[in-house]
Amino acid sequence: MPAQTLTVDKETAARLMRRATLFAVAAGVFLTLIKAGAWMQTGSVSMLAALFDSLVDAIASLINFLAVRHALTPADAKHRFGHGKAEALAGLGQSFFILASAGFILFEAITRLATPQPVGSALVGIVVAGIAILVTIALVLYQRRVIARTGSLAISADSLHYSGDLLMNAAVIGALLLGSFAGIGWADPVFGIAIACAIIVSAWRIVRGALDQLMDGELSNEDREAILALALSHEGVVDIHELRTRSSGIHVFIQLHLDLDPGLSFIRAHQISDLVEKQIMAKFPGSEVLIHQDPVGYDGPRPTPPE
Repeated sequence: MPAQTLTVDKETAARLMRRATLFAVAAGVFLTLIKAGAWMQTGSVSMLAALFDSLVDAIASLINFLAVRHALTPADAKHRFGHGKAEALAGLGQSFFILASAGFILFEAITRLATPQPVGSALVGIVVAGIAILVTIALVLYQRRVIARTGSLAISADSLHYSGDLLMNAAVIGALLLGSFAGIGWADPVFGIAIACAIIVSAWRIVRGALDQLMDGELSNEDREAILALALSHEGVVDIHELRTRSSGIHVFIQLHLDLDPGLSFIRAHQISDLVEKQIMAKFPGSEVLIHQDPVGYDGPRPTPPE
C-alpha cells in the first residue's frame, strides 16, 4: 500500500476523513445485523464467514473512527510532528482482527467440509448478500474518493477489506446457489476457505502499509522524482542531495539540500529556497518542507561540531 499525499488542505481532509470513518462504522453495524439474521436462517458457513467478516469490519471501522480523530489532533509539546502515526497503529490493529476472523472461518469451513450439512433458506441468504453488495459498493466508492484526496492509510486499510467484501458476498451467493439448487454440498465450505484466504491476503497488505509508515518509509519514486524536478527547475540550483521524505497520517515531511551557485548573494539564495519550498508545498498540500542551502564547490573551513 504505497504512501499517498494530500490534494486538498488539511481542514478539508480532516472533515472528509471523519465523515468516511463514521459512514464505515454505520455500514459495518448494518451489514453485521442483516448477515446475522441470514446466517441463523441458512446455517451456511459462507454466510457465517461473511457475518464474521462484517463484524470484524465494524470493530475495525470503530478503531479507525477513534484513531483518525486522534491522528488529526494538532501537534503538541510532546508530539512535535503530530499524531498521524495513530493511523498506522489503527491499520495494524485492524490486521489482527482480520487475521483472527480468517482463522475462525478456516476452522469452520474445514470442519464443514469433513461433515457437509445442507443449507436452508438459501433465498434469504442470496437477498441479504445482494443488499450487502449494494451497500458495500456505495461505501467503497465514497472511501476511494476520500483516499484520492487525503491519502489516508487508515481509510485505505478500511476500504481494502470492504472491497474484499464484494468478492466475499458474490462468493456467498455462488455457494448458496450451488449448495441449494445444484445440490453441490462441498461448494459452501470450499467458498468459505477461499474467502478466508482472500481475507489473509488483505490483512498482509494492511500490515505492510502500516509498517512502512511506522518505519518512516520514503514516499513513492514518482513523488520523489516530482520533488527533484521542481527543485531543479529553478535557475541557480545546480543539484540536490540528501532528499529525505516520510509520511505520518495525512502529514508529509520533506527535507533536502540545494546545491547553489556560490556566486549568489545570501538574499538571492534564500529567495530561491523559498520558491522551491512554495512549489513543493503546492504540489504536496499540507506538507512540511525543510531546505538547506549549500554552495557548490565550497571547500573552506566548516564549523567544528561541539563535543
